[in-house]
Amino acid sequence: MTSVPLLTLNDGLTAPQLGLGVWQVEGEKAADIVQTALDAGYRAVDTAAMYRNEPGVGEGIRRSGVAREDVYLTTKLGNGDHGFDAAMKAFDASLERLGTDYVDLYLMHWPLPMFDNYVETWKAMVQMQKDGKARSIGVSNFEKEHLERIIGETGVVPAVNQIELHPKFQQKAMRAYHQTHDIITESWSPLGSGRLIEDPGISKIAEKHGKSVPQTIIRFLLQEGLMVIPKSATPERIRANFDVFDFTLDEADVETLRKMDSADGRNGPHPSEFDWKP
Repeated sequence: MTSVPLLTLNDGLTAPQLGLGVWQVEGEKAADIVQTALDAGYRAVDTAAMYRNEPGVGEGIRRSGVAREDVYLTTKLGNGDHGFDAAMKAFDASLERLGTDYVDLYLMHWPLPMFDNYVETWKAMVQMQKDGKARSIGVSNFEKEHLERIIGETGVVPAVNQIELHPKFQQKAMRAYHQTHDIITESWSPLGSGRLIEDPGISKIAEKHGKSVPQTIIRFLLQEGLMVIPKSATPERIRANFDVFDFTLDEADVETLRKMDSADGRNGPHPSEFDWKP
């Protein structure tokens, strides 16, 4: 079976570089999808309280027969659960839904600076890690100013920042900042929400290697040193997205893909402007 490379986090633990994302996978389908991925060789699954499929994810892991300790499980705090006490309660609820007594990585899903409560929330997550229920802790959709504040006020650096990142939006400034703090950059929406599938430049590189456009993009992001969590609810695509370790993009391929970066390539909301309402 293919062995996925491991990245070393700043807390000394390791995480698989490639995993399965289950955003928009309905709860009742999540178990089948997760089992399919684990059967295909994946050993990392990324969910969130807001995806409302944590029970299915937990069921899929159990049904797969893969030992819990061999699955790198990530979930995220819901936006309505910021604040110390609320976060602690929400985390325990996620563990119950997942059917596990710990997660490998717990992320704050969005900073929500308009509520000015993400520092207290981060303090709760630091406590979760001390309690051993979250092996590693990190954030998602944080900008530099949000990271600087939680680090400055707690002294604890997130292990991971999961951000929108794909060939059309490569977040080079954020990645450079992460590198100075030994924060792993994790790419959500690595395929650009499906908008890159017919890109002629990527298609040309894909044809050269006898691979698909999604496989080429995933391979590029892996070679850039990122954690990558492509999402799919189709068994064939799940398996194809994992079949990316038998080829390597050359320097010309990588340079072509790097040049596709665009300042206005963001598809999702800007973290500082995300207008979430309870």
